[in-house]
Amino acid sequence: MANTRMAMTLRNGLSISKPKSTSNVLAIGTDLIRNVLFILFLLRWTRKSVLQLRGRGVFGTVKDLYLSFRRFSYALFLRAPGVRSKVQHQVSEAIVNLEKKLVPQGPGVSRFLTLPREGWTEQQVKSELETLGEMKHTRWEEGRVSGAVYHGGNELVKLQLDAFERFMVANPIHPDVFPGVRKMEAEVVAMVLDLFKAPPGAAGVTTSGGTESILMACLSARQKAYAERGVTEPEMIIPETAHAAFQKAAYYFKIKLHTVSCPSPSYAVSIRAVSCLINSNTILLVGSAPNFPHGIIDDINALSRLALRRRIPLHVDCCLGSFLMPFLHRAGFPTQPFDFTVKGVTSISCDTHKYGFAPKGNSTVLYRTAALRKYQYFISPEWSGGVYGSTSIAGSRPGALIAGCWASMMSVGESGYISACHSIVGTARRLETAIRENPFLKDDLLVMGKPLVSVVAFTSSTLNIYDIADSMSAKGWHLNALQNPPAMHVAVTIPIVKVIDQLIEDLIAVVEDEKERERVRIVEGKGKKGEARGDSAALYGVAGSLPDKSVVVQLAGGFLDTLYKA
Repeated sequence: MANTRMAMTLRNGLSISKPKSTSNVLAIGTDLIRNVLFILFLLRWTRKSVLQLRGRGVFGTVKDLYLSFRRFSYALFLRAPGVRSKVQHQVSEAIVNLEKKLVPQGPGVSRFLTLPREGWTEQQVKSELETLGEMKHTRWEEGRVSGAVYHGGNELVKLQLDAFERFMVANPIHPDVFPGVRKMEAEVVAMVLDLFKAPPGAAGVTTSGGTESILMACLSARQKAYAERGVTEPEMIIPETAHAAFQKAAYYFKIKLHTVSCPSPSYAVSIRAVSCLINSNTILLVGSAPNFPHGIIDDINALSRLALRRRIPLHVDCCLGSFLMPFLHRAGFPTQPFDFTVKGVTSISCDTHKYGFAPKGNSTVLYRTAALRKYQYFISPEWSGGVYGSTSIAGSRPGALIAGCWASMMSVGESGYISACHSIVGTARRLETAIRENPFLKDDLLVMGKPLVSVVAFTSSTLNIYDIADSMSAKGWHLNALQNPPAMHVAVTIPIVKVIDQLIEDLIAVVEDEKERERVRIVEGKGKKGEARGDSAALYGVAGSLPDKSVVVQLAGGFLDTLYKA
């Protein structure tokens, strides 16, 4: 009886303690999981903090935090009820003024917002096309535009039109239907690879422009890092002067972007800063040959040594340098290493539609190996429409553009490109010399760095550079305003070569006018470098100086919207 009671008590005890034991295990397990997750969280952010400190340094990290706090505080200020309404009113007013400048208005302006009920005659269409072509614009035909139009001459345009007509309906997505286009595209890539001294086994593709070439190079690097190293949080290191297409690639492909300073007086990327930022997530280093803002060639040799030592791909953006960089030496100008002879260079972007004089919509991206090119391919093997593959972003592409590019390259040839390089770069050196040595310019304008190719950038410590840009615009010139630091540049093209003396003469006149205004301000006791007045000043001098760039983003967005207002 006693044994039975003990057994029952024991059973009761066991039945009571069992759920307690289970709940204890669950509690311990929950605590353990929570602690593990917390530890992983701490490790993740500790690693990020260490990488930040290592990459930017203590002072750089403090500066980044300060700038972030400043941007955040200013953004809050802009959202304050009274301020927000005023800012929105001014932004709206600026966008309306922009529309007035860009969108034709008033009597005599025809708008076509629906299809004509009956198709127009050929003569009607040609007449309207002529009207559209004669709309008021900056006279690029007279060499008044910096860059933008990389014209190879009227005879070359006629040849391009013949190529267009012959291959107007061609689409390289169907190589069996248009074998001639496939052949021309392959030959364009082969010729550009040869220009950049690619090794055996190198490969490339054509694209729609420099932006797509850069996007593809970044995508290839990201996919390579994921496939070969398992990198899931990719990072890319670029100079602050690198083309904005790298920022677009980072935005599209979810790549963390590190921008590195390009300090004066060289304005080339800081190699030491690049080295500090490299970590296990780095998928790509970038250098420009030359960069767009200042026309400076980064130290590709030094970047190559870093890339080789850390086993990271190195991309050289030669979109602007295109067919000038490969011919600098043969045209009698100094140059720097930039192509595939530099061992660490794994990819290069080159625009055939710039100084290759091909029709707009042509570029190339080149790889040291065919394996690197495959990382940019898209292939869908199970699509119900059949196996689908494309080499770049676009599927269907205009074969006429490829034909125009091939015809241009074959027509100009090496001798033609050497002659063009001599003319274009020689003109850029004349402009640089005038700014450095002309007594009316040298005391007020300062050439940025030592440009070796077609772009000459300059700033001023005595005058407002944006007023100079706007005054040149008033004289009919369309030059490029820059920021960070405030500056402007001229990208020399064949049309500019013919009018360089007029450009220098107008620049002297504008500088003298601005100096006279400054003298008047000083006499009136208002101090030097008065408030800038024109459009460039409004965008870069005023809005561009704000800590929070949301106003600039709104203005730029308004500009983009305006492009589609019929």
